[in-house]
Amino acid sequence: MRILITNDDGIDAPGLAVLGEIAEELAGPDGEVWTVAPAFEQSGVGHCISYTRPMMISKLAERRFAAEGSPADCVMAGLYDVLEEQRPDLVLSGVNRGNNSADNALYSGTLGGAMEAALQGVPAIALSQFIGPEVFNAPDMFEAARVHGAALVRKLIDQGIWDDGDYRVFYNVNFPPVLAKNVKGHKVAAQGFRKDCFFSTEAHHAPSGRRFLWIKGGPQHTPTQPGTDAAVNLDGYISVTPMRADLTAHDVIADLEARLG
Repeated sequence: MRILITNDDGIDAPGLAVLGEIAEELAGPDGEVWTVAPAFEQSGVGHCISYTRPMMISKLAERRFAAEGSPADCVMAGLYDVLEEQRPDLVLSGVNRGNNSADNALYSGTLGGAMEAALQGVPAIALSQFIGPEVFNAPDMFEAARVHGAALVRKLIDQGIWDDGDYRVFYNVNFPPVLAKNVKGHKVAAQGFRKDCFFSTEAHHAPSGRRFLWIKGGPQHTPTQPGTDAAVNLDGYISVTPMRADLTAHDVIADLEARLG
């Protein structure tokens, strides 16, 4: 198996090293793991692509490259430059430091990389590690992902739904904020929504007097509706959410047609 990995925390992020271990286990001794990851952190860039400027790409080691672009850029670089005609069997993105459950998924560069792979017709899975008090001070905050990641991805490869439609299914996997021994299992869960928990801005003044705005996140341990991703994560389960890049609100099309006559 040939696997391409990327992330949004940057080429030197510890979560990418964990993903590399997961990918090596999945690929096996006869497989290949290729890394094309952002040269610098790209958290929060979503599915952004560097359409208006070129990006530099550098070979750091055998099958390991850094690109000055977003995770979606890195996937395209991997498919069309680094691997050329050697199309990967799977793209893995992560392991993100922090959850990409609920509304976080909409901002996530980790998901942006997986989404781009799916749009390019390659099976893709995004993986993220929920951070909380139990894992924040642990020797390895990625322990749950490290211990349970390969088995879950293998199960998705073997038993998951992999269609060949225009907007292919890809998967968003979030490991709970607990140690590996306390993971209760996995649950298929819809994307949730954290009510009254939005990104916002906070103003600060530099010593020069110039005014700057920082983007400020909301509380991450606000549970979503029962059975949805963040809720099952906070209950100790790995969430598995099937996704598509199709943004159409299909549930309102018929009603809108009737209203507009």
